[in-house]
Amino acid sequence: MSPAEYWHWRELAACRGMESELFYAPDGERGATKRRRERAAKAVCAACPVRRPCLAHALASQERYGVWGGLSERERAALLVSGRSLQDLQRLAG
Repeated sequence: MSPAEYWHWRELAACRGMESELFYAPDGERGATKRRRERAAKAVCAACPVRRPCLAHALASQERYGVWGGLSERERAALLVSGRSLQDLQRLAG
């Protein structure tokens, strides 16, 4: 697979062109403010046609920050430590 094919899903992402601040927490963000921002980001992901490849990328590359494929960094970390295979995790992504 060529690099262009590998990244093609990004061109179709619902978040394309949106402000990254919705998906990445600013320094010191906590509590209700963080939960509200993550819910808004996840709402974008929920309607995204490329949610699965986005999440697969985040899991495979162990993206440490942000909402990817509808999951927060904490949710992705929990899945990774659960010992499930990438295929299992992709099925969970929908």
